[in-house]
Amino acid sequence: MKKAATLALLAVFAASPLFASVASAANVPCEEMLKDMRAAKASAKLSDADMASVNDLEAKAVERCNADDDARSDKFSADAMKIMGK
Repeated sequence: MKKAATLALLAVFAASPLFASVASAANVPCEEMLKDMRAAKASAKLSDADMASVNDLEAKAVERCNADDDARSDKFSADAMKIMGK
Protein backbone atom coordinates (compact mmCIF):
# COMPACT_ATOMS: atom_id res chain seq x y z
CA MET A 1 0.00 0.00 0.00
CA LYS A 2 2.82 2.38 0.82
CA LYS A 3 4.41 1.90 -2.61
CA ALA A 4 1.12 2.67 -4.37
CA ALA A 5 0.69 5.89 -2.40
CA THR A 6 4.24 6.96 -3.24
CA LEU A 7 3.70 6.27 -6.92
CA ALA A 8 0.42 8.21 -6.87
CA LEU A 9 2.14 11.21 -5.30
CA LEU A 10 4.93 11.05 -7.86
CA ALA A 11 2.40 10.94 -10.68
CA VAL A 12 0.60 14.02 -9.32
CA PHE A 13 3.88 15.89 -8.90
CA ALA A 14 5.12 14.98 -12.38
CA ALA A 15 1.86 16.19 -13.91
CA SER A 16 1.97 19.55 -12.13
CA PRO A 17 2.62 22.67 -14.24
CA LEU A 18 5.47 23.76 -11.95
CA PHE A 19 7.34 20.51 -12.52
CA ALA A 20 6.72 20.74 -16.27
CA SER A 21 8.09 24.28 -16.50
CA VAL A 22 11.17 23.44 -14.43
CA ALA A 23 11.74 20.20 -16.34
CA SER A 24 11.43 21.90 -19.71
CA ALA A 25 13.66 24.74 -18.58
CA ALA A 26 16.32 22.23 -17.57
CA ASN A 27 16.44 20.97 -21.16
CA VAL A 28 17.24 24.36 -22.69
CA PRO A 29 20.75 25.87 -22.63
CA CYS A 30 20.80 28.98 -20.46
CA GLU A 31 21.99 31.08 -23.39
CA GLU A 32 18.82 30.18 -25.31
CA MET A 33 16.57 30.89 -22.33
CA LEU A 34 18.25 34.26 -21.86
CA LYS A 35 17.82 35.06 -25.56
CA ASP A 36 14.12 34.19 -25.39
CA MET A 37 13.63 36.12 -22.16
CA ARG A 38 15.35 39.22 -23.58
CA ALA A 39 13.22 39.08 -26.73
CA ALA A 40 10.08 38.93 -24.59
CA LYS A 41 11.36 41.77 -22.40
CA ALA A 42 11.97 43.99 -25.44
CA SER A 43 8.28 43.94 -26.33
CA ALA A 44 6.80 43.68 -22.82
CA LYS A 45 4.63 46.43 -21.42
CA LEU A 46 5.51 46.29 -17.72
CA SER A 47 5.14 48.53 -14.71
CA ASP A 48 8.34 50.00 -13.30
CA ALA A 49 8.20 47.53 -10.40
CA ASP A 50 7.74 44.54 -12.70
CA MET A 51 10.53 45.73 -14.99
CA ALA A 52 12.82 46.07 -11.97
CA SER A 53 11.96 42.49 -10.96
CA VAL A 54 12.60 41.22 -14.49
CA ASN A 55 15.92 43.08 -14.64
CA ASP A 56 16.95 41.61 -11.28
CA LEU A 57 16.05 38.09 -12.42
CA GLU A 58 17.92 38.64 -15.69
CA ALA A 59 21.06 39.67 -13.78
CA LYS A 60 20.79 36.57 -11.60
CA ALA A 61 20.24 34.38 -14.68
CA VAL A 62 23.32 35.84 -16.40
CA GLU A 63 25.43 35.32 -13.28
CA ARG A 64 24.34 31.67 -12.97
CA CYS A 65 24.73 31.06 -16.71
CA ASN A 66 28.28 32.41 -16.61
CA ALA A 67 28.95 30.02 -13.71
CA ASP A 68 27.70 27.08 -15.85
CA ASP A 69 24.71 26.60 -13.56
CA ASP A 70 22.18 26.25 -16.37
CA ALA A 71 19.39 24.83 -14.21
CA ARG A 72 19.32 27.80 -11.82
CA SER A 73 19.87 30.28 -14.65
CA ASP A 74 16.92 28.82 -16.56
CA LYS A 75 14.78 29.01 -13.41
CA PHE A 76 15.51 32.74 -13.04
CA SER A 77 14.70 33.28 -16.74
CA ALA A 78 11.47 31.28 -16.39
CA ASP A 79 10.48 33.38 -13.37
CA ALA A 80 11.08 36.55 -15.40
CA MET A 81 8.96 35.15 -18.24
CA LYS A 82 6.11 34.49 -15.79
CA ILE A 83 6.18 38.12 -14.67
CA MET A 84 5.91 39.12 -18.34
CA GLY A 85 3.01 36.71 -18.86
CA LYS A 86 4.96 34.44 -21.21
